[in-house]
Amino acid sequence: MALASSVVVPYTAYLRVYEPLAAFPEPERSHWSRYAARGEAPTAQDELRRSLADLLPVPPVPVPVHESADAFVAVVDGVTCICPWRTRLRGWQALGRLTDMLPAPALDAALPPVVRRQAETDYERWLERNPDSRPWIRSATWHVPVRWFVLFEDSEREWSTDEKAPALRYRTPMAQARRRVARGLKVLRDALEDSPLVDGLEDVGRWLEEFHPRSVVELDYGGLVHVIGAGKLDEDRSAADVNEGLEALRADDGARAGEAYRRLTDRWRPVRDRQFAS
Repeated sequence: MALASSVVVPYTAYLRVYEPLAAFPEPERSHWSRYAARGEAPTAQDELRRSLADLLPVPPVPVPVHESADAFVAVVDGVTCICPWRTRLRGWQALGRLTDMLPAPALDAALPPVVRRQAETDYERWLERNPDSRPWIRSATWHVPVRWFVLFEDSEREWSTDEKAPALRYRTPMAQARRRVARGLKVLRDALEDSPLVDGLEDVGRWLEEFHPRSVVELDYGGLVHVIGAGKLDEDRSAADVNEGLEALRADDGARAGEAYRRLTDRWRPVRDRQFAS
């Protein structure tokens, strides 16, 4: 069952890696080459609608039975780059995080224990055959994690106000993203003793190291553009604020770092609060 294409799912943002075709072994490379040549790649909203539709049957299907053969396609400087959806793998990983996000009664009502146990068993068996697997896409609901902005600069911001498909994204070469992670980690480790931001950025850095060095990294506000609105998005310079905060910490300017953090907090708190609205 598919959800109507007019339905907008507003709450998810994405961090994606697009790898050049040369990074994929055969026969996958040929599959993606033909796929890109068709020029009919679905959108992030299409992917999210499909995953939500799987939750409608009784019992629900928390993880697709088969892995997706779809991908996002980007042509950068004449090079075709592919970001496979890997919806099944990401579904398993998301299911593992649900226990930390929902109270047990709510989780059991949404996804009965027997359904979760079967999915966990399937994932364990799959991992035995695919121990080096990793997703090309990370997602976040009702916000963009601060650590993601470290990978980008304000000059890489792309804001489209198209009424049918508004979009805000950043794109950067993999080499730049890795350098910025390394610089950001050095600043944060010197300035902060223990911080979830350090742990989160280290995790992102390890993830980036698993991809081809000529990949492209993208931060996509996704459906959040429909929540935040064009007026506020015009003024959204979150990557610039994060970079200013890091520069201030490097200069030991606590007041300026605090001001940059306050701007971020003021901008994103109302968005995150939407998840608790009824």
